[in-house]
Amino acid sequence: MPHFTFSCCCFVVFLVGTGAADELPPDRYADHSRLLVYADASGDLQPVKTPEDWAQRRADILTGMQAAMGSLPVRDQWPDFDLQQTAEQPGDGYVCKTYTFAVEAGDRLPIDLYLPSGIAEGERRPAVLALHPTGALGKRIVAGEGPNPNRQYAVELAQRGYVVIAPDYPSFGESADYDFAADDYASGTMKGIVNHRRCVDLLQSLPQVDPERIGVIGHSLGGHNAMYVAAFDERIKAIVSSCGWDPFHYYYGGKLTGWTSDRYMPRIRDVYGLDPDKVPFDFYEVVAALAPRPFLSCSPTEDSNFDVQGVEKAIDRAREVYRLLGAT
Repeated sequence: MPHFTFSCCCFVVFLVGTGAADELPPDRYADHSRLLVYADASGDLQPVKTPEDWAQRRADILTGMQAAMGSLPVRDQWPDFDLQQTAEQPGDGYVCKTYTFAVEAGDRLPIDLYLPSGIAEGERRPAVLALHPTGALGKRIVAGEGPNPNRQYAVELAQRGYVVIAPDYPSFGESADYDFAADDYASGTMKGIVNHRRCVDLLQSLPQVDPERIGVIGHSLGGHNAMYVAAFDERIKAIVSSCGWDPFHYYYGGKLTGWTSDRYMPRIRDVYGLDPDKVPFDFYEVVAALAPRPFLSCSPTEDSNFDVQGVEKAIDRAREVYRLLGAT
């Protein structure tokens, strides 16, 4: 059995109690690791000294992410969930119910919903959005199916009393036939963000869920997707990313082809020429955009994709923002 050594960088670990063609904006931040500067109305960089200054920098981070991913849809007209159950499986201390629901007009998302045993009438539990790694089984990976049963974090969270929702990412699991070319999104990444935000909508609608205590966890593909959705959705109160990211210059020494398939961000290739210096955001900023919320990042020290040295550097830079916002 292979042995892996992990490095865990964390601010706080626990959940308590618990598109269309876009006009690409200019990138005003040549060095995305410089977090405590923001561009003023003239485009000149100014020091971030207050939380209000950081709010401007954070808004620019989300703009840069959307330049690479496509625009985040306006949340004004979403369909009713139209929740339809397709299966049910009892487990040790929980029940797993499989549903599809309407994430947007013409598209239904398959999910597994884990409900812990013993929820009293009127009781509201904390909930977790569990995002799976790359694999044909999709959401069933986090149920422990496939060659790595230790990835059953959806099951383990349910056994600890959390309500858990585990969706399929487009092109995996029951969404294996998803056609990226036929949708209105500039990237599979943005489609994933939309799906995952709709999962938060659904969790908040459930009588068993405390809508103010929702976290997200993911490994690999799910690890960076956890960070992306939390950057855009501040309803998510805690974030766990396992082996899911590093700054772009550290990813295979700056060779970014792996980020450019339809399920990720084709613009990194088509618009930014695979050049990490031209991509309009980086993971230094994504981590900082999570502040001041608790963020746990776990990275293997010898992973071929994500370099732990880059992770440690980005965590160190992001701590400056956490300190500014009164978190450590």
